[in-house]
Amino acid sequence: MRDAQQLLADATVIAVVGASRDPRKAAHTVPLQMQRHGWRIIPVNPFVDELFGERVYRSVAEIPFPVDLVNVFRPAADCPDVVRDAIAAGAPAVWLQLDIVSPEARKLATEAGLDYVEDRCTAVERAVGNISKA
Repeated sequence: MRDAQQLLADATVIAVVGASRDPRKAAHTVPLQMQRHGWRIIPVNPFVDELFGERVYRSVAEIPFPVDLVNVFRPAADCPDVVRDAIAAGAPAVWLQLDIVSPEARKLATEAGLDYVEDRCTAVERAVGNISKA
């Protein structure tokens, strides 16, 4: 299993479930920062059509190309379903953002062989590891 730093180093395309159009929320600022550092961010949100200059998809399952990492900004109760979508889409890794922990999501991901991180911030890990795609 890859650690957080290796997941970011290996990833190019990150699907962000719960990406927000509200610039005051971490679910907006964190993906935007990751995009500015070179990752392709694919927003997943059922209520928006475009974010960060990218088409928004309603679910991970609707994304018509492979993603390297599914990054989740949703309540813990929603995470098992997001992991199921990630598994069905063939995503190799799931990352739950800071303060999001789901034993059920962890179990589903690890049983399916996905790399899994929870309760960590992608932007913090990017900065700590000095990782950039740009």
